[in-house]
Amino acid sequence: MIELTQRAAGFSPRGRSNDRDRFASTRGVHVIAALLLLGIAAEARATRIADVTHLQGRRENRLLGYGLVIGLPGTGDGGKYLASVMQLQAMLAKFEIPVPAAALADTKNVAIVMVEATLPENGVREGDRIDVRVNSTGSAKSLMGGYLVPTPLQGPGLDRIFAFASGSVRLTDPAVKTSGLIVQGATMEADVIHNYVNEAGQITLVIEDVHASHALASVIAQMINESVSEMGQSRRLAEAIGPKNVVVTIPEEERDRPAAFIGRIESTELLMPPGEARIVINRKTQTIAIGDGVEVGPAVISHNGMSIMTRQPPPVPTADAPVVGEQFVAAIQPGGGVAGANDATRAKLQELVDSLNALGVPAKDIIEIVENLHRLGKVTGKLVVVE
Repeated sequence: MIELTQRAAGFSPRGRSNDRDRFASTRGVHVIAALLLLGIAAEARATRIADVTHLQGRRENRLLGYGLVIGLPGTGDGGKYLASVMQLQAMLAKFEIPVPAAALADTKNVAIVMVEATLPENGVREGDRIDVRVNSTGSAKSLMGGYLVPTPLQGPGLDRIFAFASGSVRLTDPAVKTSGLIVQGATMEADVIHNYVNEAGQITLVIEDVHASHALASVIAQMINESVSEMGQSRRLAEAIGPKNVVVTIPEEERDRPAAFIGRIESTELLMPPGEARIVINRKTQTIAIGDGVEVGPAVISHNGMSIMTRQPPPVPTADAPVVGEQFVAAIQPGGGVAGANDATRAKLQELVDSLNALGVPAKDIIEIVENLHRLGKVTGKLVVVE
């Protein structure tokens, strides 16, 4: 049970629903009553191996290049930014148009930009088109209305051209005029395909960080071995290597076409072991995500004119279990002291956060309350703070 009472004129709940809605939309905390996959339930549940792992080698890749955006309405770098002048001069020279740098001194319709493209984690093929993002690296005031001239994009080693980018720049944020997007602006000139199978004919399943544990790695290996035994394999093909990795050997008869085997492995269902209770606080977005098993012990908090008390209702007495009077209150002092604590019963942390949110308490205050409760050992669960 959560009780909140007004203690000072400095804080009062809104009585009108439209005021409360307006306050909640602008300042209220966005509480995600999330069942985090790591600690989703005390009971086992069925899920796929692909839901909690990825193949080693599957990752996003970035291509990078530097180019010129032209056609700007006087919002470019200007002649004082020598880098853009020199690049414009070099581009014109490629088309056998020699122009001295002095003649470009007053050019304000050109901006030098960094061009970046992110390749999807499953790879791309020659001819595929992908989005590119451009960012001014000079003194341009805006890229609105500009056009990126054909620009080569290279990989991390800068030793090979993988794509060419060009097109009209579209601003994605009106407040940031020196950054923009070109939808489907790059055309791949080469394949980028990941090789998941090593020379020994093995793949490695990497367990996502939020799920990684020796228990889960062992369960995954066990479920794979049971699954392949049903396919006629007599030997163990999967082995857990630490809390994050499971190495799987592909049968020799399937190594020429491993996709089908990998697909069956990823589709294998497993029983998730119980995970740890967890609270995730994102300071930037002022978001709190609370796992299902997170509880808060009895406490009394004084914060910004509010009195907040968490307690449990008394149990129904029986002949075998009579009620004995106890004080389930821990007074939390401003200095951090705790008195009279008895943690025999606990309420859900979600109840406290929901009550504070419904009352219109600012996100910053709710985050501080949760952090203080955790610091004093009143919250059962691991606290993760994202700055």
